[in-house]
Amino acid sequence: MALPTLVFDLDGTLIDTAPDLIDTLNVVFAREGMPAVPYEAARNLIGGGARAMIVRGIEAEGRTVPPDTLDRMFADFLKYYSAHIADRSRPFPGLVDALDALAAHGHRLAVCTNKLENLSLLLLKALDLAPRFAAICGQDTFGVQKPDPEILRRTIAVAGGDPRHAIMIGDSQTDILTARAAGIPVIAVDFGYSERPVSEFGPDRVIGHYAQLPQTIDAVVTDRR
Repeated sequence: MALPTLVFDLDGTLIDTAPDLIDTLNVVFAREGMPAVPYEAARNLIGGGARAMIVRGIEAEGRTVPPDTLDRMFADFLKYYSAHIADRSRPFPGLVDALDALAAHGHRLAVCTNKLENLSLLLLKALDLAPRFAAICGQDTFGVQKPDPEILRRTIAVAGGDPRHAIMIGDSQTDILTARAAGIPVIAVDFGYSERPVSEFGPDRVIGHYAQLPQTIDAVVTDRR
């Protein structure tokens, strides 16, 4: 049986990006005279891309802003975040060793994220991880974003894989819904940015550390036979 292509979410799955994303959000809010969003609350705003994070942060404050203000905040966010994308963002514990082991075993690795593609590349290059992935696809790569399953299918295709032999690894309900819609099994990490325990959303398996990933992939493959 062909080894599955492994498709990872980025924020909250591969990389703990919350410190830099939240710092950026609060810099932008300060420029607009808005109060900072507390760190723990802001972690739950991550996952739909930068613009969605800003909108969620504004709504959390019980506010609305005109479209031109939102456009300006989004542009400011992208500019500041691009310059500070890896100040404090780091791979989750055990990730690099797990990727090494999976690559050595022969798995294709890919990234499917709602982050913009250029920001995803910038981050992964800054952390010396980009060369490990056969495809790095964001919400603007194909003009669709999770939970639309088409972004996952196209990411697998770009990586040279087959959706019939693929596994998604993510941290959120959105990732699980995307995988389910594509008919692909999904492993969830429980250390990401899900507001509720990720096990509640029905992934095939849940892991609490990347040391568990290789054996968990084997278990999912066995389940699918």
